Amino acid sequence: MTEQATGAPHPQPRPRSGGHQSAPEHVTGAQSLIRSLEEVGVDTVFGIPGGTILPAYDPLMDSTKVRHILVRHEQGAGHAATGYAQATGKVGVCMATSGPGATNLVTPIADAQMDSVPLVAITGQVVSSAIGTDAFQEADIVGITMPITKHSFLVTKGEDIPRVIAEAFHIASTGRPGPVLVDIPKDILQKQTTFSWPPVLDLPGYRPVTKPHAKQIREAAKLITAAKRPVLYVGGGVLKARATAELKVLAELTGAPVTTTLMALGAFPDSHPQHLGMPGMHGSVAAVTALQKADLIVALGARFDDRVTGKLDSFAPFAKIVHADIDPAEIGKNRAADVPIVGDAREVIADLVQAVQKEHAEGHRGDYGAWWKDLDRWRSTYPLGYDLPADGSLSPQQVIERIGRLAPEGTIFAAGVGQHQMWAAHFVKYEKPATWLNSGGAGTMGYAVPAAMGAKAGAPQQTVWAIDGDGCFQMTNQELTTCALNNIPIKVAVINNGALGMVRQWQTLFYNQRYSNTVLHSGPDDVNPQARGTRVPDFVKLSEAMGCYSIRCEDPADLDKVIEEANSINDRPVVIDFIVHEDAMVWPMVAAGTSNDEIMAARDVRPDFGDGEDD
Repeated sequence: MTEQATGAPHPQPRPRSGGHQSAPEHVTGAQSLIRSLEEVGVDTVFGIPGGTILPAYDPLMDSTKVRHILVRHEQGAGHAATGYAQATGKVGVCMATSGPGATNLVTPIADAQMDSVPLVAITGQVVSSAIGTDAFQEADIVGITMPITKHSFLVTKGEDIPRVIAEAFHIASTGRPGPVLVDIPKDILQKQTTFSWPPVLDLPGYRPVTKPHAKQIREAAKLITAAKRPVLYVGGGVLKARATAELKVLAELTGAPVTTTLMALGAFPDSHPQHLGMPGMHGSVAAVTALQKADLIVALGARFDDRVTGKLDSFAPFAKIVHADIDPAEIGKNRAADVPIVGDAREVIADLVQAVQKEHAEGHRGDYGAWWKDLDRWRSTYPLGYDLPADGSLSPQQVIERIGRLAPEGTIFAAGVGQHQMWAAHFVKYEKPATWLNSGGAGTMGYAVPAAMGAKAGAPQQTVWAIDGDGCFQMTNQELTTCALNNIPIKVAVINNGALGMVRQWQTLFYNQRYSNTVLHSGPDDVNPQARGTRVPDFVKLSEAMGCYSIRCEDPADLDKVIEEANSINDRPVVIDFIVHEDAMVWPMVAAGTSNDEIMAARDVRPDFGDGEDD
């Protein structure tokens, strides 16, 4: 079973081969649903009632175990459930009605699928007799979500509800975690049925492999000790498997450098001397170059995503590949593996530690001295950094760096998507697992605020900061109302450059500075000349109207004071509108579709690795 890196394991039902089952009780399907959720250990549901799911909301009102948080948009419910799952290690749960309510969950479901987040989405459906008739608020949500779920259920009999819920949670949380949809017609919820627990699970063919093959482990250990330029390429699967302690042992045992992907930040301490940083399109020069020049890549719970590899046929041309993943479909999908290992990352790494120790005992130990000389030279020559704006305005990187420095220990950071996401990855230091939440695979704008809300609901004792852009913020900021009304005091930093920053950066670099439709705070001059010089909307007024404490910060001299003020307020949400320089860019950068060999450390700065001919 795989779970998040921190938080208590979610109590999951298992297939029964016998044992005591409670006597059947006569209940409605809706009552059976709520009882089933209680039995699998659900304590929080994010959702919005509507016609077809309404029968379930009546017994939900009587539940003393399940807290329902009424969101303002179903997309917010889905992302909140994801944030809750990532912060706690439990299965996130969201609920919506049929038709548009269900289809509004599609984006967060796809997001959870891409990032392997355990999620159960429960939707109402039109009555059974109306399915397929284009009835009011009908949508085939099972068909719609089939490609973006781990599994989907359409419940056709009330007595199946306990089994289906138990199976949904089992599937969502075991093997490679992911989203499961449960669609229940309104008449099934309304009719009388029976409830008994625990149910007998019926999942033929679902047997995730967790224990790796011993021969493959031995082969991998031999390659590690024979390599001259190895790299441990760590993905989000290490966090899902709760394997961070084992990873640290393996890294220190081998002495190999470690890179952690965007989804794996916190899996290995940023401060550790063997950590090279994040690889990929906006990764550190040292991390990107280490993978390019490696003779062995040990991929652990990673999927050779295009944002990491760049142009695939030029990625790591000298490297043999050890690829360990719990999902056999990922192995060899993008890059052929010399040693494929199917298994849970925690078990794989633990077995690798033993196998490498055995190699060491037999006198086989890797000599990486020359490799570390190169690595240290690259990271000292091309460190992450930024320039302060010449006009004295706020630097977005500086804002995010100071938020990270001043945050209480154990703070959880959730980011939207774009420039601010990359700066948050670079300039906040992640020392512990489950402290970094973001939309990696799908790249969903609007993720940060609801995900932070879900994380805070699941981990109320931890400080939660949402690092958001002004574009992302305008997609889902209505969930601040949810936070204010439900005592969920998150903190939101709006990195407000007045534009869709990452798109604007591409327009600067690749479209001759033609800024087509990326300015956010004002319309075209010829449409409303009176609006020149103003910012629409005013995020401070908007946030205050939603029940938040809000501040605007434009002067670098006020930066620390404003952040410390936000950290001191814990009785309501806090929003800070940071007015930052609009021309700041994310560096390093590998342009889309190009080789990682063409990484730019800064604008017009191509690294010189000083290593002559590659071999």
